[in-house]
Amino acid sequence: MPFEIERKYLVIGGQWKQEMPVRICQGYLNRDKERTVRVRLEGDKATLAVKGLNRGVTRSEYEYSIPVADAVELLKMCQGPLLEKNRHAVFFDGLQWEVDEFLGENEGLIVAEVELTSADQSFNCPQWLGLEVTEDPRYCNSNLCTHPFCKWR
Repeated sequence: MPFEIERKYLVIGGQWKQEMPVRICQGYLNRDKERTVRVRLEGDKATLAVKGLNRGVTRSEYEYSIPVADAVELLKMCQGPLLEKNRHAVFFDGLQWEVDEFLGENEGLIVAEVELTSADQSFNCPQWLGLEVTEDPRYCNSNLCTHPFCKWR
């Protein structure tokens, strides 16, 4: 079974900006806490992902490439609003970080994620990382669709 092992942090400052971002638009066909089904357009690629329940920093994940035209149609079927963000790939100390600048009602939120090979893998944190939010459900992309960052205050 494929697994995603991921840690998520808030981002502070702007020293992380190194690459041109890729625009992402994604939506959820299912946002059940035990399983989510995500459709994503990322630049000129499209994927369908099924993710299981989070268990700490680990969860099952099945992700498949799909035709862009199919993703456009599936996004119209998604529950709730779509999520849009600019994603930057940032390399630090041998790891690739994905830094997401959220748009729309989530504008102002910047989150960095790193995928690991094991839950106990050690790594050095870049200076621009803030608070870890891995286990805070408010920062799950599926939750940001229906409970956007602008309404937290």
